[in-house]
Amino acid sequence: MDRLEISGPESIDGMIGKEVGPTEWREVTQEMINTFAGLSGDHQWIHVDVERAKTESPFGTTIAHGNLTLALIDGFRDQLISVTGGFQLGVNYGWNKVRFPAPVPAGSRVRAKAALIDSEDLGNGWINNVTLFTIEIEGNEKPCCVAESVTRLLKA
Repeated sequence: MDRLEISGPESIDGMIGKEVGPTEWREVTQEMINTFAGLSGDHQWIHVDVERAKTESPFGTTIAHGNLTLALIDGFRDQLISVTGGFQLGVNYGWNKVRFPAPVPAGSRVRAKAALIDSEDLGNGWINNVTLFTIEIEGNEKPCCVAESVTRLLKA
């Protein structure tokens, strides 16, 4: 699988627009969903009540929280992007836009692809990168998450 190999500030401009991935598949289990519910405090029945979801949910099963799906990006990021030199550190600066076009049913498998869509040297040692992540569900045409991640890299 191709990766964005950021080897220093001078390597970034040539990567803008390049799409990499997809990653390996990852199963979203009911156990993961329950754990996330416990951590976030979001225990809405559509996520955690398997029996009720079978009969009352339009999806016929429980579904992952949108923010759980978003959180999976951090694990996928390691498979898609490598920063190998020229920087002291990188930090998550936030998100420009996040959408959840399709639900993630418990037991489904997801994977991600990414594209660096913008980079700006802020002139203070930091470079601001915007990466578009798209997460797809196995067997589904519509992605379950499309999100623009903003990362800042501090030059060495």
